[in-house]
Amino acid sequence: MNLDINLHLKRIVNSYQHFTGCKLVDYQSEDELADILYNASFALVSHGIQDDPIFNYGNLTAQTLWEMDWNEFTSLPSRLSAEPMRRDEREKLLNQVAQKGYAENYEGIRISKSGKRFWIKDVTVWNLIDENGFRIGQAAMYSKWEFIN
Repeated sequence: MNLDINLHLKRIVNSYQHFTGCKLVDYQSEDELADILYNASFALVSHGIQDDPIFNYGNLTAQTLWEMDWNEFTSLPSRLSAEPMRRDEREKLLNQVAQKGYAENYEGIRISKSGKRFWIKDVTVWNLIDENGFRIGQAAMYSKWEFIN
């Protein structure tokens, strides 16, 4: 993956504000933004716009939930983060976000590397856009989850 992480993180927060009208976090510098988002108490993930999108960002909270390190997480097709029987519901959500810009209050079940299942709750999903307004991916953020097995 060849990703300028600081530019990507600025696009995540700028896109969040563009679509929701709210700030995701306050920060003073790119380094501070990277540290705040990576170590946040909420999970933050993003993927690109490939036919089978692969995660290109997952903060430490997300990596911990999925029981993966950075390299594993950023090699994972995002569809595999959901159980097979839940992937249609996830796909409908992502299509809705692609059309409307963002969605709030999503809930769904996800599955970790070792098979632990967990509910993610009050999820906000939004399109990622670049400086020219072109869609370059999607991101999701949530601070509520509950293990169910």
